[in-house]
Amino acid sequence: MFDIKFIRENPETFDLGLKRRGLQPTAQKFIDLDHKKRAIQTELQSLQQQRNDVSRKIGEAKKQGEDANAAMDTVAEIKNKISELQLQEVAVSEQLKDSLSRLPNLPLDEVPEGEDEEGNVEVRKVGEPTRFDFSALEHDIIGENLGLMDFERAAKMSGSRFVILKGALARMERALAHFMLDLQTQEFGYTEVVPPYLVRDAAAYGTGNLPKFEEDLFHTDNGFWLIPTAEIPLTNLVAGDILSENELPHRYTAYTPCFRSEAGSAGRDTRGMIRQHQFSKVELVSISHPDESGAEHERMLSAAENILKKLEIPYRVMLLCSGDMGPASQKTYDIEVWLPGQERYREISSCSNCGEYQARRMGTRYRSESDGRTHHVHTLNGSGLAVGRTMVAILENYQQEDGSVLIPEALKPYMGGIEVISKNG
Repeated sequence: MFDIKFIRENPETFDLGLKRRGLQPTAQKFIDLDHKKRAIQTELQSLQQQRNDVSRKIGEAKKQGEDANAAMDTVAEIKNKISELQLQEVAVSEQLKDSLSRLPNLPLDEVPEGEDEEGNVEVRKVGEPTRFDFSALEHDIIGENLGLMDFERAAKMSGSRFVILKGALARMERALAHFMLDLQTQEFGYTEVVPPYLVRDAAAYGTGNLPKFEEDLFHTDNGFWLIPTAEIPLTNLVAGDILSENELPHRYTAYTPCFRSEAGSAGRDTRGMIRQHQFSKVELVSISHPDESGAEHERMLSAAENILKKLEIPYRVMLLCSGDMGPASQKTYDIEVWLPGQERYREISSCSNCGEYQARRMGTRYRSESDGRTHHVHTLNGSGLAVGRTMVAILENYQQEDGSVLIPEALKPYMGGIEVISKNG
């Protein structure tokens, strides 16, 4: 969400940012709408003053026993004009707000130019891609061969893009979540939260999921949205608040199921666990001072990377280009994990700095200790990590020629003594 004052004062900067997003310049459109709104407000103030002046004269005339009918007719006309203008003001205000709410955030200067993922820039690569002296299998084949991953039965219950995990893989799902939460809370100081999995419109609007991504969300028939990520409830923990400057940053983490309709992914990743309607994720959210959000972004990225370092899984960090970032972000890093079965890197986490974009939508500020004024906070979010995709990475990187899967050393304490997953394990 943008401050119209910023657009009025920086139209060229605003249009340049939209251009980098692949959008047409629209600053003048918003300036014209704002001018129309302000003109209506000015006329309203004038009419309200006229109404008050005439009403005062009516009172004086009545006190003196004079005829006030003409003045009363004038007041009635003014009231009708005021009512009409108030409706116009509401309509223009709603049009301005709705148009602004659909705009993406402006990319920071250091974000590379580009239209899609081809414009992303590799920041670093950690670990050499895993190679085997046998033909590596993809995770879904490994899981089905073990008898612990069932897509067919899940499809009978729920349709495509669902899976049933059993035995040691069900245990691994739980183990990974506990491992990730322990790392994020104990080593990186995030506060663990168990949030609602259903939210109202205002919460989804606050993070920018509404109105733009309505088709990607599941909606109940009584007004709730199933969360596509815990980013929504975690960020909304401070919605409407005025925080103390010395409280910042707030850091939250949560392990939740996530629900996505995958409306725009027809034909993509139809096999396996990469892209599902229901999946689990450990989410990281920070509420930061604007001056510190850049450093907080790097810290969050490190927290997410540490999971893969401890699990000893190869990965790379990508800085997303202007055309590939999510709409709420002003800068995003993707962590992509190496999958030997697919012989490619696949996204396992996105860490984004949203600046004040979400804070403006939520009405979240902090009070400065130096001048006592309020300013919008910056919000950040990232996956720490997607649990299902981490399982995918373990299955493919720790597979053995006989079809079994080794458990990474860091995860063994969470697996109840299981060190190797074998068929029917």
